[in-house]
Amino acid sequence: MAVADETELPLLRLLDEEYTRHPFKNGLQVVVVWLRAQGHCVNRKRVQRLMRILGLVAMVPSPNTSKKHPQNAIYPYLLRGLSVVRPNHVWSTDITYIRLTQGFVCLVAIIDWYSRKVLAWQVSNTMDAGFCVDCLADALKGFGKPAIFNTDQGSQFTSESWIKLLKDNAIHISMDGRGRALDNLFVERLWRSVKYEDVYPKNYASMPELLMGLAEFYNGGRFHQALGYKTPDQAYRTGDGGGAKIADRFGDKNASSSEETGQQPSAVTETTPS
Repeated sequence: MAVADETELPLLRLLDEEYTRHPFKNGLQVVVVWLRAQGHCVNRKRVQRLMRILGLVAMVPSPNTSKKHPQNAIYPYLLRGLSVVRPNHVWSTDITYIRLTQGFVCLVAIIDWYSRKVLAWQVSNTMDAGFCVDCLADALKGFGKPAIFNTDQGSQFTSESWIKLLKDNAIHISMDGRGRALDNLFVERLWRSVKYEDVYPKNYASMPELLMGLAEFYNGGRFHQALGYKTPDQAYRTGDGGGAKIADRFGDKNASSSEETGQQPSAVTETTPS
């Protein structure tokens, strides 16, 4: 668990909340000015250290919880212009920090893009790949497998154990290149919902409290306008959801620089259920 000095926990909570509200607008100097406006006497060096504790990096849409490993293979981006037309067509995942009374833990979740359903999630006090792989195994066991799994290029999602599990299940691997960050919008919206509708109001003190609270949240009780006011559970079960159309206006700078592909993009752009 990432723990700072007890006197700095209020600052970490403020940073977490502000970053969740405005993930695109939080350069280091802006954060320094904003904290001073809240009445906190901070300098650039201190704010930079606090942002590192939370894995926050300026001018990107999500915390830098996933860092690239230079020796791991990178796969091409397969989603440009793709219409997501059914459950289990595209899954994706991400990691965020969740605050407890005395510190922060890491939450990973796997989401079905068509229905916005959270298929599996895990909480951990470390950032290794193991809890991500366990989460993927839970999702595959409970819901079958997707045609495509899209992730960022973080070390957890390029690790040998993660890639092996995807390959063993014949899942096409897609990875965000630079400039594709907005394609993770569904998971970013999930994090905002989890934090503002559950974690922040309830102010969980311990891991067991957090686990119980998260288990009751989102899938069955949250209605989405984009899903025709269905819950993710209903949209996934009936196959009658909002779907998604992946933007193709961002340059995919990753496709030509893959160390290892093993992918056939044309095989995963089908528009009818398999």
